Amino acid sequence: MTSSEPFDFQGKHVTVAGLGVSGVPAAKVLHGLGATVTVVNDGADERARAQAAELEALGVTVRLGDGDTLPEGTELIVTAPGWKPDKPLFAAAEQQGVPVWGDVELAWRLRGPDAADWLAVTGTNGKTTTVQMLTSILKAAGLRTAAVGNIGVSLLDAVLGEEQYDVLAVELSSYQLHWAPSLRAHSAAVLNLAPDHLDWHGSMEAYAADKGRIYEGNRVACVYNVADKATEDLVRAADVEEGCRAVGFTLGTPAPSQLGVVEGILVDRAFVEDRHKNAQELAEVGDVNPPAPHNIANALAAAALARAYGVPARAVRDGLRAFTPDAHRIAHVADVDGVAYVDDSKATNTHAAEASLAAYEPIVWIAGGLAKGATFDELVAKSAKRLRGAVLIGADRALIREALARHAPQVPVVDLDRTDTGAMRAAVREARKLAQAGDTVLLAPACASMDMFANYNKRGDAFADAVRELGSADG
Repeated sequence: MTSSEPFDFQGKHVTVAGLGVSGVPAAKVLHGLGATVTVVNDGADERARAQAAELEALGVTVRLGDGDTLPEGTELIVTAPGWKPDKPLFAAAEQQGVPVWGDVELAWRLRGPDAADWLAVTGTNGKTTTVQMLTSILKAAGLRTAAVGNIGVSLLDAVLGEEQYDVLAVELSSYQLHWAPSLRAHSAAVLNLAPDHLDWHGSMEAYAADKGRIYEGNRVACVYNVADKATEDLVRAADVEEGCRAVGFTLGTPAPSQLGVVEGILVDRAFVEDRHKNAQELAEVGDVNPPAPHNIANALAAAALARAYGVPARAVRDGLRAFTPDAHRIAHVADVDGVAYVDDSKATNTHAAEASLAAYEPIVWIAGGLAKGATFDELVAKSAKRLRGAVLIGADRALIREALARHAPQVPVVDLDRTDTGAMRAAVREARKLAQAGDTVLLAPACASMDMFANYNKRGDAFADAVRELGSADG
């Protein structure tokens, strides 16, 4: 069932797989549409029991502690995006010919006849920032819009709520795309591709294929990263509507049908008359906050989607100027003794850390945490010449230490063998000893945070607090 024809839920037996952020709203919506809803959930903890009680009060059946067995009579499954495709529940569904949708697919099917267009964004890194930039640009053009999907407003709320939108800026994860067979965006972008979530997808090829689903059926533009050939390959493989164009973005001078950078100016050679001869100035590099290379790439991708939707050049500039990035994304914390301290705790994988390291020089690098199966040789080899020193923290710091020994033996390394709450303070103080005026102390861990912190936000907060202590001690 991959068509997006209306689906009559009245009296249909629908199984919702998973409680939580997407499952509970989906169950409520389906119940309200007249479906007979059964929710299955692997866990039966206190939160799950409370959610189950809330749904059961509405007349929804909830089965806790058994997410593997397909309820008898099921005609459709709506799954939480994180449920892996190899679960027995889905094998049973396939055997019985039962379709499986995610919450994104459900929202897509429930759009009204005058529904807002979707401008969709995916990629290994940069999705949230790009969608937020896009939203800011669309608002600057006077359009009614919201950041939705894997960010901000829930897609179901956006589609079914009373507020009317002209266009939606939609962040989509590879999980969500896997379970969204009939999604057809106005235009879409894949920002980059690097190994991630391979335990869920099973292989890099499967991960890339799910990312590539975002281009299926695009009407106006498939936006790709000129520096990442894999994204262009996904465009070539996509089945799009007649007249849909491939539009690249590059940090270099753009060719026709691309957006790029010329002498500090973001320019458009895709959505202009006679793109072989003409270019439209959109904004200055200084209008991008912060103007790090990977963030300029995000801005170009957002601009490409906005221009595909017909947004004027002035709105691109105004929207980028109005945009403020979320915390812990290459955020300048303070300058102490002529050294800049930058928090990029959100760099939780090697691809994100590489982009962050490329933005500064010389660097004292604070890194480490949970590697999630990652290797660090390529990252260290590419970044070695930028490093003044490194301070390593966290459970898998030895993997980074060994990569530094192989590829940057000249770089002094401090290995902090502690995981207590004062470890980040100690790391910042060690970094200060290594740094010289004009350097950047950069927290870009290339690892997840859960070995020492509740999340990357807490890790970034600890870094910022430690930096401010340095400054106040000096004062």
